[in-house]
Amino acid sequence: MTTATTVMPTRGVTIGDTFVRISGQGFPLVFVHGFTTTSEFWREQAEEFSKAYRVIRINLPGHGASPAPTSRSYCLEDFVEDVARVFRELSIEKAVLIGLSMGGIVAQKFALKYPHLLKALVLVDTTSHGIGPALLANADKRGFKKAVEDLSDISFSSSASPALLEWARREVIQTPEFVARAAVRSLNDADTRGSLSQIKVPTLVIAGEEDVVTPPQESEILARGISDSSLALVPGAGHFSMLENPVAFNRVLGRFLDGLPALGRRPRGMQSNATRASDPAPG
Repeated sequence: MTTATTVMPTRGVTIGDTFVRISGQGFPLVFVHGFTTTSEFWREQAEEFSKAYRVIRINLPGHGASPAPTSRSYCLEDFVEDVARVFRELSIEKAVLIGLSMGGIVAQKFALKYPHLLKALVLVDTTSHGIGPALLANADKRGFKKAVEDLSDISFSSSASPALLEWARREVIQTPEFVARAAVRSLNDADTRGSLSQIKVPTLVIAGEEDVVTPPQESEILARGISDSSLALVPGAGHFSMLENPVAFNRVLGRFLDGLPALGRRPRGMQSNATRASDPAPG
């Protein structure tokens, strides 16, 4: 049987200070990006999962296409409320919340404050505590734009293509410096280690095997601290595992979604896998 690739239409909507990209229909999957990144870092997941789910990709305020008013705060707690507003405005009663890096800490805090809104939680290349001081020190020494580009570069494995690195640099420098500094200060203060046991929803923790920003040991802490959790490692990938090895990443995520009751049909072609996704990174 011949299968055709279907590109699902995407619409954008601004909710408060948050620009949101929505594609597909079905049970909602809400994606939250990381520090200075954008909703486009989930592009491989939007293409795959919008075939069977309602994919909602958030640009946190001050990031990507979202506005960056100087009159507001850009701490993690504010981002939690921005995500909650998206849930309200889009009439989302329950969703799977998927957070990358800083977005993973936002997702943890959201799960602690709004557990009734979550069917499950996915924490991608993230940590339970802050990682800010080194970035700020580098920014003071080399300038903020260069520091953010440096952080983006080391977020990829050694096998990442130059084109992918250059694309990521263009994305991360969109965030204004005042937003990034406020966010990273809040990120540095964050620590959910004492609260992980309070997260009761099914949780998948995913880490790139070559992540040097939030190494897999950080993901192990999350998986040990959350009772109903599992850990999956993505080979051939660094901190942005969903971009570097999307085939393996999507298989791991699809398998997890399959195990959750009443989410509807999954995308085709996803099969059960071991805790280590074995597919090689695409060339």
